[in-house]
Amino acid sequence: MANDLAAAHTPPVSTRNGPVVGYEDPGLKVFKGLRYGAAPTGLARFKPPSPPGPWKEPLPAVAYGAPAIQSGLAPGERRTSPGDPPAPDEPASSEDCLFLNLWTPGLDEAKRPVMVWLHGGGFANGSGGAAMYDGGALARKGDAVIVTVNHRLNVFGYLHLGEAFGPDYASSGMAGMLDLVLALEWVRDNIAAFGGDPANVTLFGESGGGWKVSLLMAMPAAKGLFHKAIIQSGPGLRAKPRADAAATARVLLQALDVSTPEALAAVPAEVLSRTSAALPGDVMRLFAPVLDGAALTRDPFDPDATPLAADIPLIIGTNKDESTLFMFTHPRFGAFTEEDALKHAEAAAPGRGVQLLAALRRAFPDYSETHLATAAATAGGMWKGSITLAERKAAQDAGVWMYLLTWETPVARGRLRSPHAIEIPLVFDNVEVARNFVGRGEDPQRLADQMSSAWLAFARTGDPNVAGLTPWPRYDANRRATLVFDIESRVIADPYSELRQIVQAS
Repeated sequence: MANDLAAAHTPPVSTRNGPVVGYEDPGLKVFKGLRYGAAPTGLARFKPPSPPGPWKEPLPAVAYGAPAIQSGLAPGERRTSPGDPPAPDEPASSEDCLFLNLWTPGLDEAKRPVMVWLHGGGFANGSGGAAMYDGGALARKGDAVIVTVNHRLNVFGYLHLGEAFGPDYASSGMAGMLDLVLALEWVRDNIAAFGGDPANVTLFGESGGGWKVSLLMAMPAAKGLFHKAIIQSGPGLRAKPRADAAATARVLLQALDVSTPEALAAVPAEVLSRTSAALPGDVMRLFAPVLDGAALTRDPFDPDATPLAADIPLIIGTNKDESTLFMFTHPRFGAFTEEDALKHAEAAAPGRGVQLLAALRRAFPDYSETHLATAAATAGGMWKGSITLAERKAAQDAGVWMYLLTWETPVARGRLRSPHAIEIPLVFDNVEVARNFVGRGEDPQRLADQMSSAWLAFARTGDPNVAGLTPWPRYDANRRATLVFDIESRVIADPYSELRQIVQAS
């Protein structure tokens, strides 16, 4: 990092809006807090984003920009989790959050592959400034340009007001996704000046970020702005139905006692954030991207794969024990009963809970009742959704590669096993900044060497096969070849076949 920024400035780089100056890091040029959109505040709140106004003097891009306001929190407040810790120097959250960050090996004409990361946290929380998302190691290793993005979240990004306020707000329920489209347009227009190739852009994201990748694959406005996609533990088959989103908006407007766009624009951000999070329902689903018929005209992968992305190759996969990260804080985690395990199995496979639990015992004979419960939630959730998405995408011709991470982190006395988000520091080759999550020793780096190399190869060529890694065949609905990442990685045809058939039949 650049402590003496005056001595470490990069030369000015021209962008479509004006010149910017980053800082030098060993082997890299780093630009943080690059503004790609005007502040979406006042009457611009809930509307599609606009490019920022022009400037003439070089603007410093040496510190992260503000992240979006987090669900239910006031501007400036933050929350964190082991799977998504903020960087120590990340600033306070704000409605004015349309910033991106960029790591590049050179400001030249090398036309490097570009990888644009979409952060997790569902559609409610998170930012592109999380510590594990630092793109420096990946940029150095792969001679690639890495970009991370902030955008509107929760009620600020996904409040559908089309029915309440008319056509000017037809896509307010997709505002956060339209922010990402604007960021990708920034990449298209400017990335060549940062040593990147605008014709070779890969989207990758985890959890909610994977769902965002799924949605962008179906958005007409995003067509042509990226050329490859990676979905990590975040399959997005569908968007929120417009009628449901309109009903949520009505309840919120009543709670706020407002009935006009002007009145809603005047509501303080803290009041809007806290009131929206207090509505009845799952806060992670109340405000999510909407099938609005304008910005999004069909569900991304239901009933089939969107034809808009027929030419986009895809990597998709999950971790073996996704749900341990979500259930770890349960007061009885580690002491679940057989009844608890059966309850989760029935939720994962309605009408087939007994059958699923028995199959889980065969697949994981050393699992406790607690880990059988988390395994059921994983199988019926992200794993099932990822398989369905892969099947539907594989019916097109661009190519799908599926993975399953089974390596288990030793932290928390091994109780997390292979949890949600554990692959992020491995993909980013950021093991050292994530030791509290991946543990000590050499094994995490061995995994990072494999996964980061495959991701970089895919970004460069559209094929993740790389020297030193087990040959990785394409996925199809017959063989279902899956690369199982572990200390000794291997390809398995249709892993956990019995479990798959049970959850898919439910």
